[in-house]
Amino acid sequence: MSAAGRSIVIPHLGRVEGHGGIFVKVVGGRVHEVNMDIFEGSRYYEALLKGKHFLEVQGVITRVCAICSAGHTVAALSALEQALGVISSPRVFKLRGLLTQGATIESHALHVFALALPDFLGFDSVLSMAAKFPNEVTFALRLKQLGNRIQELIGGRAVHPVNTLVGGFGKLPRHRDLEEIRRSLKAAEGPLAEVVELVASLEVPEFAARPTVFVALRPYDDGYRFRGSTLCTSRGEEFPIAEYRDVVREYTVEHSHAKHAALASGETYMVGSLARLALWGDRLQGAARAAFQRLFPNGVRENVLTNTWAQLVELVHCVERGQEVCEELLGLPEREREMQEYEVRAGRGVGALEVPRGTLIHEYSFDDNGIIQSANVITPTAQNLANTERDLRTAVERLLASEVSSEAALKLKLEMVARAYDPCISCSVHVTCL
Repeated sequence: MSAAGRSIVIPHLGRVEGHGGIFVKVVGGRVHEVNMDIFEGSRYYEALLKGKHFLEVQGVITRVCAICSAGHTVAALSALEQALGVISSPRVFKLRGLLTQGATIESHALHVFALALPDFLGFDSVLSMAAKFPNEVTFALRLKQLGNRIQELIGGRAVHPVNTLVGGFGKLPRHRDLEEIRRSLKAAEGPLAEVVELVASLEVPEFAARPTVFVALRPYDDGYRFRGSTLCTSRGEEFPIAEYRDVVREYTVEHSHAKHAALASGETYMVGSLARLALWGDRLQGAARAAFQRLFPNGVRENVLTNTWAQLVELVHCVERGQEVCEELLGLPEREREMQEYEVRAGRGVGALEVPRGTLIHEYSFDDNGIIQSANVITPTAQNLANTERDLRTAVERLLASEVSSEAALKLKLEMVARAYDPCISCSVHVTCL
């Protein structure tokens, strides 16, 4: 190796949402630099929201990303309603939960089957994978469509909801539509169980495994949930969401348009499906608990490559939990509309939600006229980027030590690490489409 060292450059990371790359510099046989380059242009939506009325927030914030639009909507509404003192009715709370489950089904189905599994099964894309696994790929597409259908029914359309409002919903789904969703979720159980068996037979490499601090919301009840009011770490710490600035420290780096984040201690951490299972996996029930035990027989491993396995467990959970919520909603009298009344007042609200890629935090403050004075959003991918770079460094060091030195092999394995986080790059740089 020359004195100048060796560079491993992946100019475009494939099979992820958005545009990013990986740069590694090796000097004297030692890893000198590892960067997860995010080069989409930054257009900060926090600045776009300042001076707008709070009722305009959803219309802007939902366009941060098409994949994550439902999550941003629910998190934003939670923050705004907290500032206004609005308490959601049981029906509205359940519908927003079902909307979140639909978004998770759609997103996890896409990542597990189309973006991540080809790596483990030895294919370069889901298209080539479909030749050997046609039934699994066909099912994945139908499952993704079901997630979109749930979002369309509750949010008014599959992308960028319009039916979700401060205080409730403009139009409530009919019982016959909820029953249709319930039946479709039920029908997905069998094929999903077969996929669990397929994935359980696959070996997960250990080249990126290392000790990791996990962070996730404490569920609002004793179940496995995506909403809560406190942030918890795998070290046993717990903080109210309103104090998130004392826990999560965002900072900028020269090589990325996206912010990075660390805990107040300076440690990197991980949010997402694997973090949620590490903290709350013992709360899973039914088929989801069985899938967890099948895919993680010895418990959660501190190995980001198993995050795809964790997403599959959550798919099973959402299919089950979605049926439960439909049944609960079917037990309520059918109505056309449901809204909570409120008075405009000055306030500050912080909302948080576990979205497919991890903990999403929204904060807004506005004056007596409802005009936004400040806005802040911290996305899962931004929180994961520093930890991603640490995992990439670990992977490079081990792969070079094991004499995996061919350019193609190194690049593939580094891409697998980055893809395992299921990064949403548009969210990470706060890009908005106007």
